Amino acid sequence: MRMRFEPEAEEEFEAACGLLVDRLVRWAGEQGLPVDGFTAEVALDYRHLATADGRLGLWESRHVEELLLSWLPQQVTELPGEERADAPGTLRTLLRYLHAAQLADPRGPSLQDSLAAVDRVAEQHLAAMTDRTRWGPAKFWATTAAEQGVNVQDGAALQRFADRAQRGEVAYDRQALATIMERRLTGRVLSGVARAEPQLPVMLPPDDELRRRAEASTTVAQLRGLAEWAGQGGRPVTATGRLRMAEARELVDVLGTGDKIAGVRSSADLPRLGLLMEWAKKARLVRVVKGRLYAVAKARPVLADPLQLWLRAFDAGFELRQALIGARSGWHVESMLFDVYEDVLDDVLNTLYSLPYPMPWPRLRDTVHLAYRTSLQLDAGSDLQHRMWFEHADRDLRAVLDLLDDLGAIERDRGMADPVFLDVDLSDAGPELLADMPPELAELLGVAGAATDPVARERADARREELTAGPVELIRLTELGTRAVRQRLLAAGRDAPLVGELAQAPAAGLLGVLAEDYPPDAARAELAGWITARGEREAALRQLTDAVRTMTFRTRAQAMLDVLPAALPDGEGERLLRTLRRDTQLAPLALNALAHRELLSPEDMTDAEQLLVLAESLLQLVELAGGGDGAEETLRAQGPQAREAVAAALNSAHPDRAGLDELRQLAARALGTHGARVGRARKARRSSGKSGRKRRR
Repeated sequence: MRMRFEPEAEEEFEAACGLLVDRLVRWAGEQGLPVDGFTAEVALDYRHLATADGRLGLWESRHVEELLLSWLPQQVTELPGEERADAPGTLRTLLRYLHAAQLADPRGPSLQDSLAAVDRVAEQHLAAMTDRTRWGPAKFWATTAAEQGVNVQDGAALQRFADRAQRGEVAYDRQALATIMERRLTGRVLSGVARAEPQLPVMLPPDDELRRRAEASTTVAQLRGLAEWAGQGGRPVTATGRLRMAEARELVDVLGTGDKIAGVRSSADLPRLGLLMEWAKKARLVRVVKGRLYAVAKARPVLADPLQLWLRAFDAGFELRQALIGARSGWHVESMLFDVYEDVLDDVLNTLYSLPYPMPWPRLRDTVHLAYRTSLQLDAGSDLQHRMWFEHADRDLRAVLDLLDDLGAIERDRGMADPVFLDVDLSDAGPELLADMPPELAELLGVAGAATDPVARERADARREELTAGPVELIRLTELGTRAVRQRLLAAGRDAPLVGELAQAPAAGLLGVLAEDYPPDAARAELAGWITARGEREAALRQLTDAVRTMTFRTRAQAMLDVLPAALPDGEGERLLRTLRRDTQLAPLALNALAHRELLSPEDMTDAEQLLVLAESLLQLVELAGGGDGAEETLRAQGPQAREAVAAALNSAHPDRAGLDELRQLAARALGTHGARVGRARKARRSSGKSGRKRRR
């Protein structure tokens, strides 16, 4: 049971969502808790489709608020006379189930905090559902039609209503519709969002060590010195807010900016000092009030903490577009980077984040060039003009990198580019992908064969030559830079794993995250830290195996167990699996794991063990198909041999008796009628809702 799916994995998500909701509804009935299956599905759709990380098991307060006050009002149509579902109650039950079933992401808030978030906005939910300005256009028109007596289930009747609306013969809330359309045009509406690329886990030293490094930053010292120089009494500035030349000369010396002051008549001609002034203002360390420059009193705690001051300066760098690369006079124009400065800076830093190898300058430059081509209109102009535009933007990008280097967010060196940056292997991509690939992207990736333009192929070859001819500039984030970028990623709702953050996680949560998000090396480090935090190794291993033992989703239990052989050192994982081979509850999973690693062949298993493996495979197949109708269709597709396999599995000693009973019922329906169609497709069921009356729009 995975708890995150790529947006294009629609069928896999549909199956998992259906299985999860089926189990949720069953559990809620046993617990006597309120639940509406349709609302639960819509909630999972929201986390899958409308958030950057797509983690179904993590619900922060912002997710709760968006679901109840934005997503449900936009997506769910409640027709007149329909019974309104208890969405806050269903969400509370879903949250409780995720924790009870050990599916909640341990990096998220506690159950109590998530429930409190629901309580805070529950009373606003009803008003949001009835606020027409929060609806989507389709929901607006469907509800309007129903209110005027149109049967919205009748396609012909609904079309006649639409025709009358287009002719202006229908009364409707024009102001509400105008607000809806304005929100859509301005992008202030939740919809399917681009899923952010997953980031590899990173390792960071303790904050005390980062604080020591931040204290050593020249930029930090200069910003602090500037604030101290301004003080609470303030310093005079000109009518335009600039330092007077006398004070500027003094400050150049105090801060050691290196600006040349000989013959300079205006502080505007002192570039480093001017940049520091703007930087300190954007970082809210100083401000100009009534002709004087003052230190901001509320910034004193930040000035006293080098790490917090460094992070404040880093974030303020995103607001330095004008000071850093803006035109200095009317005789100059800004480069392409000026128009997309914040987006490009974000993309550059996110690209460098968690990379195992430093990024060569040519590759970084070319990714930014591609961003210009996709976001700006470059059709006009000659090739010479285009080259000049890119060169101008490259100079500005280097100025940005200089700023990050001075701050200590990146480090630059020279060396040979790692082979991973030389080519992207698209040999298995197929001719369709290569034919549809834009020439610019083909050039960027060095796929000369994908570009039919001889000039494009020549440029791609030149770029490969640039990377292989000799040492190139190599760029990577420092640990301070990694800390700052991770903070921004988390603030944007993205997943940014940190090795060590799971040290206090429950065993099931740890194994679930390692299985889904961690590569082997990072999983090994995270698991080692988790075991060390428990003190006694044997007791820690028992906690891990007990977590697998109590996981009710077979596919997730298998993934959790599979983590251990790869993450435990020196063959300890293999020894653990061989021990678990004799465990009544865990034997099917352990046998599967041993077989998949070719540590155990079918000939080495007893007849009883082979039956266990067969039963386990069928139970996992049922889960992957989503249970219910999907599982029936999967079994039916296996043909006559499925009946024999199911019969053998039911005679096994597999410990999941409830799962076997469900398998027996599914097989009876799927195989007992020789191919008869049973039920409706899950996707149709999900779109119609529990009562058959709700519609998502």
